[in-house]
Amino acid sequence: MATESPSAPPVGAHDGNPAAEAAEAVHGHEVPAGASEVAAHGGEGGGLPQFEVEYWGGQIIWLLILFAILYFLFAKVFTPRYRKVVEARAETIAGALEEARRVQAEADNQAAAVKAEVEQARSSARKVVADANAKAAAELARSQAAEDARLNAELDQAEQRIRKMRDGAMTNVEAIAADTAKTIVEKLTGKAVTPAEAGALSATRS
Repeated sequence: MATESPSAPPVGAHDGNPAAEAAEAVHGHEVPAGASEVAAHGGEGGGLPQFEVEYWGGQIIWLLILFAILYFLFAKVFTPRYRKVVEARAETIAGALEEARRVQAEADNQAAAVKAEVEQARSSARKVVADANAKAAAELARSQAAEDARLNAELDQAEQRIRKMRDGAMTNVEAIAADTAKTIVEKLTGKAVTPAEAGALSATRS
């Protein structure tokens, strides 16, 4: 039984189409002319799929899903954390300001207390000085009065002594005068003068 040899392709069926000839050589049968043209020119007319209308529905869905995820993250995670940080910072600043006001108020109160103490100390010092001056003046007055009294007493005593000395001197002068008169009379008369005559002479002389 004789085997049939494969029929040869028609002459001119794939003239000028190397892709069709290669496909026919691989598969052993004829490839349609339209398919070979698509295989030969498949990559020449391709574009970006995201700009094609048939893909817009899926892209919109994924965009909505991504927006929902981002909204959830911002609404539930990022924004609360940021709000907590801002509130904590505001509370810290407010606490620092309140503490500064409290410290300033305490400093003002302490300054006022110190000023009052200084004024009180000055008043006490002025009072002490005034009391000391008054005591010194009183003591000086007492000392002056005592010194004046002592000087007056000494002056009185001195005057009394002078008076006694003067009286004593006058007595001595009278006695000396009587003796002198007695001596003169005795020398002139050559007679002794009696004490009575000497007293009379002294009385006459005074």
